[in-house]
Amino acid sequence: MIVVLGAVLAVILLVVVLWMLLTRRLREKYAFLYLLLGVVLLVLGLFPNLLSRATALLGVQLPVNLLFAAAIIVLLGIALHQSWELSLSEDEARRLAEEVAILGARLDAIEALTIDDAGSAKDVSTDSSDRPPLTG
Repeated sequence: MIVVLGAVLAVILLVVVLWMLLTRRLREKYAFLYLLLGVVLLVLGLFPNLLSRATALLGVQLPVNLLFAAAIIVLLGIALHQSWELSLSEDEARRLAEEVAILGARLDAIEALTIDDAGSAKDVSTDSSDRPPLTG
Protein backbone atom coordinates (compact mmCIF):
# COMPACT_ATOMS: atom_id res chain seq x y z
CA MET A 1 0.00 0.00 0.00
CA ILE A 2 2.81 2.43 0.88
CA VAL A 3 4.50 1.70 -2.46
CA VAL A 4 1.34 2.69 -4.32
CA LEU A 5 0.95 5.83 -2.21
CA GLY A 6 4.56 6.88 -2.87
CA ALA A 7 4.18 6.32 -6.61
CA VAL A 8 0.87 8.22 -6.70
CA LEU A 9 2.36 11.19 -4.83
CA ALA A 10 5.33 11.27 -7.20
CA VAL A 11 3.02 11.21 -10.23
CA ILE A 12 0.93 14.02 -8.70
CA LEU A 13 4.10 16.08 -8.19
CA LEU A 14 5.16 15.49 -11.79
CA VAL A 15 1.71 16.39 -13.15
CA VAL A 16 1.50 19.58 -11.07
CA VAL A 17 4.98 20.73 -12.12
CA LEU A 18 4.26 19.99 -15.79
CA TRP A 19 0.91 21.82 -15.55
CA MET A 20 2.64 24.83 -13.96
CA LEU A 21 5.21 24.78 -16.76
CA LEU A 22 2.57 24.64 -19.48
CA THR A 23 0.54 27.47 -17.94
CA ARG A 24 3.71 29.54 -17.43
CA ARG A 25 3.29 29.68 -13.66
CA LEU A 26 6.74 28.17 -13.16
CA ARG A 27 9.88 28.91 -15.12
CA GLU A 28 11.92 26.12 -16.63
CA LYS A 29 15.01 26.80 -14.57
CA TYR A 30 13.03 26.20 -11.37
CA ALA A 31 11.06 23.25 -12.70
CA PHE A 32 14.11 21.10 -13.46
CA LEU A 33 14.83 20.40 -9.81
CA TYR A 34 11.20 19.55 -9.05
CA LEU A 35 10.94 17.28 -12.09
CA LEU A 36 14.13 15.51 -11.05
CA LEU A 37 12.79 15.15 -7.52
CA GLY A 38 9.51 13.74 -8.87
CA VAL A 39 11.31 11.17 -11.01
CA VAL A 40 13.51 10.10 -8.08
CA LEU A 41 10.45 9.78 -5.83
CA LEU A 42 8.64 7.79 -8.51
CA VAL A 43 11.58 5.38 -8.87
CA LEU A 44 11.86 5.02 -5.08
CA GLY A 45 8.10 4.53 -4.84
CA LEU A 46 8.11 1.80 -7.46
CA PHE A 47 11.33 0.14 -6.23
CA PRO A 48 11.58 0.65 -2.44
CA ASN A 49 14.49 -1.81 -2.21
CA LEU A 50 16.70 0.77 -3.93
CA LEU A 51 16.51 2.96 -0.84
CA SER A 52 17.44 0.01 1.39
CA ARG A 53 20.42 -0.80 -0.83
CA ALA A 54 21.56 2.83 -0.86
CA THR A 55 21.22 2.89 2.93
CA ALA A 56 23.43 -0.19 3.30
CA LEU A 57 25.91 1.14 0.75
CA LEU A 58 26.28 4.49 2.54
CA GLY A 59 26.36 2.97 6.02
CA VAL A 60 23.20 4.67 7.27
CA GLN A 61 21.23 2.69 9.84
CA LEU A 62 17.68 3.33 8.62
CA PRO A 63 16.35 4.14 5.16
CA VAL A 64 14.21 6.91 6.61
CA ASN A 65 17.36 8.62 7.95
CA LEU A 66 18.83 8.64 4.46
CA LEU A 67 15.56 9.99 3.09
CA PHE A 68 15.49 12.82 5.65
CA ALA A 69 19.15 13.67 5.05
CA ALA A 70 18.54 13.81 1.30
CA ALA A 71 15.46 15.99 1.85
CA ILE A 72 17.45 18.40 4.02
CA ILE A 73 20.18 18.65 1.38
CA VAL A 74 17.62 19.28 -1.37
CA LEU A 75 15.87 21.95 0.71
CA LEU A 76 19.17 23.65 1.49
CA GLY A 77 19.97 23.65 -2.22
CA ILE A 78 16.60 25.19 -3.04
CA ALA A 79 17.03 27.85 -0.34
CA LEU A 80 20.52 28.71 -1.60
CA HIS A 81 19.30 28.95 -5.19
CA GLN A 82 16.36 31.16 -4.21
CA SER A 83 18.67 33.43 -2.19
CA TRP A 84 20.95 33.75 -5.21
CA GLU A 85 18.00 34.61 -7.48
CA LEU A 86 16.75 37.16 -4.93
CA SER A 87 20.17 38.80 -4.82
CA LEU A 88 20.20 39.07 -8.60
CA SER A 89 16.70 40.58 -8.57
CA GLU A 90 17.66 43.12 -5.90
CA ASP A 91 20.71 44.18 -7.92
CA GLU A 92 18.57 44.57 -11.03
CA ALA A 93 15.95 46.60 -9.13
CA ARG A 94 18.64 48.90 -7.72
CA ARG A 95 20.18 49.38 -11.16
CA LEU A 96 16.79 50.16 -12.69
CA ALA A 97 15.96 52.63 -9.90
CA GLU A 98 19.25 54.43 -10.49
CA GLU A 99 18.55 54.54 -14.22
CA VAL A 100 15.08 55.97 -13.63
CA ALA A 101 16.55 58.62 -11.32
CA ILE A 102 19.10 59.61 -13.96
CA LEU A 103 16.41 59.78 -16.64
CA GLY A 104 14.24 61.87 -14.31
CA ALA A 105 17.10 64.33 -13.78
CA ARG A 106 17.65 64.54 -17.54
CA LEU A 107 13.95 65.17 -18.08
CA ASP A 108 13.99 67.94 -15.48
CA ALA A 109 16.97 69.55 -17.24
CA ILE A 110 15.24 69.34 -20.63
CA GLU A 111 12.01 70.78 -19.22
CA ALA A 112 13.96 73.66 -17.68
CA LEU A 113 15.33 74.59 -21.11
CA THR A 114 12.09 74.35 -23.07
CA ILE A 115 11.88 77.09 -25.67
CA ASP A 116 8.68 79.12 -25.93
CA ASP A 117 7.20 80.42 -29.18
CA ALA A 118 9.22 83.66 -29.13
CA GLY A 119 12.49 81.77 -29.15
CA SER A 120 13.65 82.71 -25.67
CA ALA A 121 14.37 80.16 -23.04
CA LYS A 122 11.48 79.68 -20.70
CA ASP A 123 11.83 78.10 -17.29
CA VAL A 124 9.10 75.52 -17.10
CA SER A 125 10.64 73.37 -14.44
CA THR A 126 7.86 71.44 -12.87
CA ASP A 127 7.52 70.21 -9.40
CA SER A 128 8.64 66.59 -9.42
CA SER A 129 5.82 65.71 -7.03
CA ASP A 130 3.61 64.86 -10.02
CA ARG A 131 5.87 61.88 -10.79
CA PRO A 132 5.52 58.63 -8.92
CA PRO A 133 8.06 58.19 -6.12
CA LEU A 134 11.15 56.14 -6.85
CA THR A 135 11.57 53.02 -4.79
CA GLY A 136 14.70 51.06 -4.44
